[in-house]
Amino acid sequence: MRGRSVTWGGAGFDRRHGPEFFGIDADKLGPRAKVGVALSVLGPVALSGLLLVVLVPGMWWIFTTYFWIAFPALGLLGSGLAGLGEERRSRPVAADPERELLATLMSRGEMTAAGIAAETSLSVDEADRRLKELAEAGHLEVRVRGGGLFYALWEAGTRQIEGAQ
Repeated sequence: MRGRSVTWGGAGFDRRHGPEFFGIDADKLGPRAKVGVALSVLGPVALSGLLLVVLVPGMWWIFTTYFWIAFPALGLLGSGLAGLGEERRSRPVAADPERELLATLMSRGEMTAAGIAAETSLSVDEADRRLKELAEAGHLEVRVRGGGLFYALWEAGTRQIEGAQ
């Protein structure tokens, strides 16, 4: 019995790998996947029960014999919904600040550090620092207008390739 999977009706617990749900390792699933798997089981069970009661009312009791399959799915659904709530609270505001900055520049054209900060989750200081780093590395074009520094992506054909004449 050591190291073997103990199952009952499709849902079980594998001592080596943790809880399983119909052959799926539920611990490795993300919250959205847990909700999706649970609903893919609960939907057909609920629909078949409704059709059974509507089409063959005298046989309603048959639904109770296979409704047991919904219990593990309800647990997985609850776990997934709880995980979604935790994911929202713990999710960082910006997964990749540099990507967010570049996407804003691409959509708006040229902007100042303050403008970038207003459009993204970056602070003005962080936006200014990142813009300067990208400009020093040659990824952005810096334009001076009215005493302000405007940053923009290079336009096609305006950037010279180093070593080319």
